[in-house]
Amino acid sequence: MKCTKAELLEALHDLVGDAGLKTSPADLDTYGKDWTRVYKPSPVAIVLPADTDEVVALVKFAKRMEVPLVPSGGRTGLSGGAMAHSGEVVVAFDRMNKILDFDASDRLVVCEPGVVTEQLQQFAEAEGLHYPVDFASSGSSQLGGNVATNAGGIKVIRYGMTRALVLGLEAVLADGTVINAMNKMVKNNSGYDLKHLFIGSEGTLGIVTRVVVQLQPKPLACHTALCALEDYDSVTKLLTELKRSLGSGLTGFELMWDNYYNKVLEVDSDLQNPFGEEHHFYLLVEYKDNETALGAERFEAELFGHLEAELLSDAVVAQSHQDAEEFWRIRDGIGELLKALGPVSNQDVSLPIADIGVFSTHLETRLKAKYPDIGVLLFGHIGDNNLHVCAYTGREEDKLLITEDIMSMIGEYSGAITAEHGVGVLKRDYLELSRTPEEIALMKTIKTAMDPKGILNPGRVI
Repeated sequence: MKCTKAELLEALHDLVGDAGLKTSPADLDTYGKDWTRVYKPSPVAIVLPADTDEVVALVKFAKRMEVPLVPSGGRTGLSGGAMAHSGEVVVAFDRMNKILDFDASDRLVVCEPGVVTEQLQQFAEAEGLHYPVDFASSGSSQLGGNVATNAGGIKVIRYGMTRALVLGLEAVLADGTVINAMNKMVKNNSGYDLKHLFIGSEGTLGIVTRVVVQLQPKPLACHTALCALEDYDSVTKLLTELKRSLGSGLTGFELMWDNYYNKVLEVDSDLQNPFGEEHHFYLLVEYKDNETALGAERFEAELFGHLEAELLSDAVVAQSHQDAEEFWRIRDGIGELLKALGPVSNQDVSLPIADIGVFSTHLETRLKAKYPDIGVLLFGHIGDNNLHVCAYTGREEDKLLITEDIMSMIGEYSGAITAEHGVGVLKRDYLELSRTPEEIALMKTIKTAMDPKGILNPGRVI
């Protein structure tokens, strides 16, 4: 940094005024961390630009003075991508939170990056449409962060990741250049699709300032069931069958191992187990269509057929919205678990569907051989390759070692070290386990070309 702290703060104030600059200890702490809370936040200042022009001015100043910038959305990530722990300036988008335009004919909405996920979901709902990116942090995560991390959530099996829903965007490069790639057409093959440089790059290549999102038709009916199975082979066979029979109506396929399922019921005494017997696997299936009565009949008949064929051991179909919510509370019990279990290595990884069963068995065996008192909890969006691993001994000193063991096995199985939350800081050193040397070299080449002074989210990803 080529200026003193006082000079920096004065210059930032000149750029964004009183409303756009925060320096209090409380604000530095709040905006300087994400959900990982691994490092003590130590940003020098928080800047909240009001528009793209202020972002441009900020970036040009940062380049000239070599001031590192950390773009920050809702700070709900779990990889440290939005942590400011080395005297950076945090760029937060709370003031750039408007839905700017809506085209009903193409179902297109233009948003600023500070639009909260739930805000966009509610807007879509009011228009009779659907924004399907959905996860536990929908009430606080922001669209810019979703784009930066290529967020997914629980409906990826039908709708894909954020990348599949973004038609265009505007981004500010490290030299202040504005890339206007605000494409509004599904089919546009004219040259490189530059938006993909920024989606999933975690703010290391440019700062996203506007996004074109294509909303989806809203299903009118939702059917939910909690199922029990005895082996992973049955899980994969059922997935194949449901994809064939329910098609794109299959919106949820959430698998819980018995260790996770039972631990959630143990921690949350308000939850009831709808099954009278113990099983090895529990599956939450969600099917959406536009035929309330006929869809329910079709859904139940499908499950009954698999019960008769003994692919399923048991199944309970939700008879009300409340029933469905209770099923989802079990699946979403991870929040309460993390509070109750103490230090936990909480990893979101990705593997070929066929490998997840043997991987999970191998992982438990290896971890328990090394840590005899370890707890291992497994669940995930299996239909889109995503597995969540929560492993804990109750000892903080074991947490990093356990993480290293999990990542090492992911490398052995040619999986991905992250499925949803990005690489950030915490998984950067494991990147070589999921990407080839040639891929990493190309990533570094792109980063150097687009941000030669390394001011945009330095130390993240690569």
